[in-house]
Amino acid sequence: MKFKLLTSLGLVLMATGHASAQLLQLSEAIQRATESYDALKAKQSLHAAAAENTAFLRQLHLPDFHISAQQSYGTVNMIHGPMLAGGGIASTSMPLAEQNWNAGFGALYLAHINWNVFTFGRVKNQIGLGVAAERTAAADLNQEIFQHQVKVAAAYLKLLACQRLYQVQGKNVNRAQVFYTLTAARAESGLLPEVDAALAEAEVAHARSLQIKAQDKVLDYNKQLAVLMGDSFKTYELDSAYSSTLPMDLLQYQQQQAKGHPLLLLQSQKIDFSKQMESLLTAERRPSLSAAAVLQGRGSGFAHNYAQNTQAFSTAYPKGVGIDRGNYLLGLTLSWNLTQIPRYAAKIKEQQLLTQSLRQQYDGLAKELQAQLQLGEAQLQQAYKNLKETIVQRKAAEQAFKQQMARYENGLSTLVDYTQALYSINRAEIEQEVAHNNVWQALLLLAAAQGDLSTLLPHHKD
Repeated sequence: MKFKLLTSLGLVLMATGHASAQLLQLSEAIQRATESYDALKAKQSLHAAAAENTAFLRQLHLPDFHISAQQSYGTVNMIHGPMLAGGGIASTSMPLAEQNWNAGFGALYLAHINWNVFTFGRVKNQIGLGVAAERTAAADLNQEIFQHQVKVAAAYLKLLACQRLYQVQGKNVNRAQVFYTLTAARAESGLLPEVDAALAEAEVAHARSLQIKAQDKVLDYNKQLAVLMGDSFKTYELDSAYSSTLPMDLLQYQQQQAKGHPLLLLQSQKIDFSKQMESLLTAERRPSLSAAAVLQGRGSGFAHNYAQNTQAFSTAYPKGVGIDRGNYLLGLTLSWNLTQIPRYAAKIKEQQLLTQSLRQQYDGLAKELQAQLQLGEAQLQQAYKNLKETIVQRKAAEQAFKQQMARYENGLSTLVDYTQALYSINRAEIEQEVAHNNVWQALLLLAAAQGDLSTLLPHHKD
C-alpha cells in the first residue's frame, strides 16, 4: 500500500510539472543559453577587453604632451669642481667666494611635446597586433558559443527521449494493469490459480518501477538543460515535432564541408596573430625618428647680479614665482639600436616556428573535422536504417501482443506467454523511440562537424 502511494504521488508530481511547464522550442533553448550562460558572459567580457586594448593602441600615433610647474625655496651656493650626477639639490648661480644661507623662491614652468614621427612600422604593427588579438577573442567567443549550443541541443534531444520513454513506460503500466485486472477476476472465479494473479500484480509493480526510473532520468536531464540555459531547476515541455517527424532530405546534409567551422576560424585567427607578431618583431630592429618641442619659463627671487652683490635677492614669494626668463627648443632625433638586429633574429625565427606549428595544428584539426563529418553522414544513414527496422519490430510486437491477449482471455495461452508478449511490445516501443531520437542525434553530430546548427532546426518530414 505504501509503495502504491509513493508511486501515485510521483506520477501526480510529474503530471503537475508537465501541466505548468511552457513549451520550449529548441531554437529558444539555444538562444536563452547563449544569452544567459555565465561562461559565455566571461568570454564576452574578454572580447570587450580586447576591443578596449585595440582602442588604446590606436592612440599610440598621438604625440606625448607633458606640462609641469615647479615652485621651490632654497639657497643657490655654487662652487667650481667636478661631480658625478646622482640626484640631490639642483641650484643655478655663479660660484661665490664664501658660503651663505641666503634663500629665496624660484620657479620652473615647462611644456614638452615628444612625437614619434616615423617608427618604420613599429606602431603600425603594434596596432595590428591589437586588432589580431581582438579578432582572436571574437573567434574564441564564437566557437565557445557554438560548442555550448551543441551541448544544449544534445541535452534537449536527450531530455526529449527520456520524456518519450516515460510515456512508453506509462503505456506499459496501463497494459500490465489491464492484465492484472483480468487475471485477478478470473482467479477469484476459480478459472485461474491465485499464483497467476500474484504474478500479474508483480508485473504491475515492475512496470511502475520502470516508469519511476524513467521519471528519474527526466528529472536529471531537466536539471542538465536548466544548468546549460542558466535557469534554476524546472520542468520543460519540449517540441514534440522531434518525436513525430524526421529531417526532410537526407542528401542535403551530405557532402558538406567544414571550412567555416568556428574551431577552424579560431585557429586561423591564431595564425594571423602569430604572423602579426612576426611583423612586430621585425619592426623592432628598425630605427625610429622622433620630434621634440620644449617651451620653458623660469622665475627667481635672486637678481642677475647676485654673484657680485649677495644682498641682491628677495625672500618674497611673488618675487620668485613669476616668469623672468623663457626658452624654447625644437629638435629631431634619429635613434637606432643596432644590436637589436642580431638580437631579434632568433626571436623572429622562434615566432616563425610558432606560426608553422599553428598551421600544422590547423591542418590536423581540419582533417579531424572532415573525418567527423564523414562519420556523421554514415551514422545518419545507419540511424535511418535502424529506425525502419524498429518500426517493423514494433508493428510485429503489437500484432503478437493482441493475439496473445486474445488467446489468454480464451484460456489458450499461459501467463508466461502473455508476459513475454508484454515484454516484447514494451521493448519494441522503447527501441523505436530511441531509434527515432538517434536520427536527430546523428544529424546533430553531423551539424556539429559542419559548424552550423541551422540544419537541425527548420526541416522536418513525417
